[in-house]
Amino acid sequence: MSRLIILTTLVIITFGSCKQQTESKATEKESITSVYYLIRHAEKDRSDPDNKDPLLTEEGEARAQRWSAYFDSISLDAVYSTSYNRTYSTARPTAGKKGIAVIPYNVQYIVSPAFKNDTRGKKVLVVGHSNTTPTLANSLMGSERFPYMDDNDNSSLYVVTITDSLADVQVRTVE
Repeated sequence: MSRLIILTTLVIITFGSCKQQTESKATEKESITSVYYLIRHAEKDRSDPDNKDPLLTEEGEARAQRWSAYFDSISLDAVYSTSYNRTYSTARPTAGKKGIAVIPYNVQYIVSPAFKNDTRGKKVLVVGHSNTTPTLANSLMGSERFPYMDDNDNSSLYVVTITDSLADVQVRTVE
């Protein structure tokens, strides 16, 4: 009888331990991280104040290449840009090196829950403007933390990391 009790106890302990390990692994698998790299377009041509869709300056083209070099060692699943010349021209070198297409977006989409859901678990570069870049960072963070960017700020990078429902942001300067 005591052998049966000992054997039964060992079986219960063994299966109980396996169940805990399985539950722990299932919980680990459910954790999903999304990373958003948010930048403003590179320097635009300001020679014609009436031009609503200017190209990049030479300095802007050089910065777009530097952004591309910055992202060389970072895997990206998608690159988003507004349809303006300056944002598309900033995004294009990075997307080209990664072999992915630049995806055009409108602001209503990127600040919507649909964007967050569509990009869940991905690493995404979003090229925007002095108002849309911090607006997106705020939307992803779920708080009004960042004001609009200075109109001459073309070197700030917001890195928003979301793991499950926990969000963190780092703001870096990339010259």
